[in-house]
Amino acid sequence: MSSAGQQVTAFEAAVADIAGTRHAVATVNGTAALHLALLAAGVGPGDSVLVPDWTFAATAKAVLHAGAIPVFLDNTEESWSLDPALVAEAVETYQPRAVIAVHDLGHAADMDAIRAAAGAVPVIEDAAGAIGEQYKCRPVGSLGDAAIFSFNGNKTVTAGGGGTIVTDREEWADRARSLSTQARAGAGYRYAEAGFNYRMPNVNAALGLAQFERLDAMLAAKRAIAERYDTAFAARDDVSPMPRCDWGQSACWLYSLRCADHDTASDLIAYLNSAGIEARTFWETLSDQAPYAEFPSMRTGVAAALSDTVVSLPCSSHLSEADQGRVIAALADWRGAAVRDAA
Repeated sequence: MSSAGQQVTAFEAAVADIAGTRHAVATVNGTAALHLALLAAGVGPGDSVLVPDWTFAATAKAVLHAGAIPVFLDNTEESWSLDPALVAEAVETYQPRAVIAVHDLGHAADMDAIRAAAGAVPVIEDAAGAIGEQYKCRPVGSLGDAAIFSFNGNKTVTAGGGGTIVTDREEWADRARSLSTQARAGAGYRYAEAGFNYRMPNVNAALGLAQFERLDAMLAAKRAIAERYDTAFAARDDVSPMPRCDWGQSACWLYSLRCADHDTASDLIAYLNSAGIEARTFWETLSDQAPYAEFPSMRTGVAAALSDTVVSLPCSSHLSEADQGRVIAALADWRGAAVRDAA
């Protein structure tokens, strides 16, 4: 039951193998993993870190936990992920210590373009929901200087909780591992610095290992579900699926539809819920929310157009074709306003 044991070690080895990296450090959750990855990269008080404006709050919270300053950059219409052109501009303006690229909903960001824009600035992949995804035939997790995965209960692979840092940088892995275990020096009660209790419990690692045995089957099911939804909605202009760019093979963690505006998204959710089908809106922009409004931002309007207009449909890997058929049939009887690009 402790945070030290064979299951944790085996879990780390399995995640490193999936990501194609030399090192992995298991943590209690994905947010803790991102916090440690930033600290391992040398991010500290007063440093700037570039983050996408349309993402889960943990991406920005981890920056604040490190004492650093999040700089919010807009997303692109092409991929809904971090805009490489804004990364290049922000590197010149803010001299950041790191860039966080998020693989939204299990779809890869354009990592080659982002890394080129970042130059010498380290890039950390927030791959919380993207395990098993490929970008230009390379596994997500191996594309930046480090990456993190989440194994929360809503992810394709879950350990009931947990996260992992993956990297090829041995010194980063060593520092993250030390910080995750209270920075305790040896078996005694002496400490190198003020660390954290961030290690994954052995029992969670055991659950995750069992799930890895089904990873290929779960990814295949997710992709088949996405393809059926794509076919059903292809001719419609009132819902727009998240784009799956040709640079990658998506993990299809969540299947989500963009609506024209917040009211239309709310109407769709209410309609589906009345039919006994659970649906919910996804992320909202962070830069205009109370914890983050004081920090710098560079916006083009894409994130604002996505904010609170994206609706996630049932897409668990065990969703049956019959149940998915119910969702598709219900949507066939609903219509909303036409979706327009932010531009």
